[in-house]
Amino acid sequence: MRFGYWLPVFGGWLRNVEDEGMQATWEYARRVAQRSEQIGYDLTLVAELNLNDIKGESAPSLDAWSTAAALTAVTSSLEFMVAVRPTFHNPALLAKQAANIDQIGGGGRLSLNVVSSWWRDEAMRYGVQFEQHDDRYARTAEWLEILDDLWSRDGGSFAGRYYQIKDAILQPKPVTRPRPTLYAGGESEAAKNLIASKCDAYVMHGDPPERIGEKIRDMNRRRESLGKDRMIYGVAGYSIVRHSSDAAQRELARITDVQQSAAGYHNYQQWLAGTQLEQQVSLEDYSVSNRGLRSGLIGTAQQVLDQVAAFSAVGVDLLLLQCSPQLEEMERFAEAVIGPFQTS
Repeated sequence: MRFGYWLPVFGGWLRNVEDEGMQATWEYARRVAQRSEQIGYDLTLVAELNLNDIKGESAPSLDAWSTAAALTAVTSSLEFMVAVRPTFHNPALLAKQAANIDQIGGGGRLSLNVVSSWWRDEAMRYGVQFEQHDDRYARTAEWLEILDDLWSRDGGSFAGRYYQIKDAILQPKPVTRPRPTLYAGGESEAAKNLIASKCDAYVMHGDPPERIGEKIRDMNRRRESLGKDRMIYGVAGYSIVRHSSDAAQRELARITDVQQSAAGYHNYQQWLAGTQLEQQVSLEDYSVSNRGLRSGLIGTAQQVLDQVAAFSAVGVDLLLLQCSPQLEEMERFAEAVIGPFQTS
């Protein structure tokens, strides 16, 4: 099991708590990344949204790619899983940018989280074409083909519905061979079929271990039908580790009180309309992104350890944590869970 976390590029993860004591600044992001290496974290996911989906559209949010490049230069072991949305990035130019960051990190420290966008208003405000769900995945399929080709050879050409390139050359190539890991998530048939055929890893919204196990078995079947090896499997989860179950439940009640603030819930209906989910998501679920509360990483150290073990038993390779306030809770989780789990 590897342990990762979401970099707090939005200044927090709670839609109903205005100030979580974690700023959307370069200084705070650097502090989190450097400390996380020291206490046992393997990876950070750097989300990409130009508008702030958590604290409200007018709140600051960090750019994913420039932040990741800068952090790669001031860390030594942390892997940066950087979100990328094909509608916002020309594939050939992104392939060049990613290869350069992989060079900076010395190899093995850059991976991509490929996201087919859901937020219509953000795309319109930034002058980016917004397509319907299945069209976005069709674009992503072409985008991934170009990316993989440019990372592996020079002189390639491509003529598709969405992209055309001719005799492209990309040097230097990524250090990581055969390529930086391609993660992706999604619950629609279009998403799962694309991920099984073109990606290396599947990241899932939060759910209990038994449900995650079903998803892993389904994806394994899809991979086997294509003659491909097993994927890497990751799960999102929001962590609350306390000295007692009652204390953990009090914190849970605080962060899911949807009456506290409306700013972070502005995009709830648009998010539902722009995605195809397997399960209904309540406003309480939406208080924390990516259904993180459903992973059940809430309780005493032993309770959370038991849940981590249950995820490992069904085939999960990576936990992607959100917590608040970030540094303090990451320290608590590392001491109470990561250390004991790795030595058990």
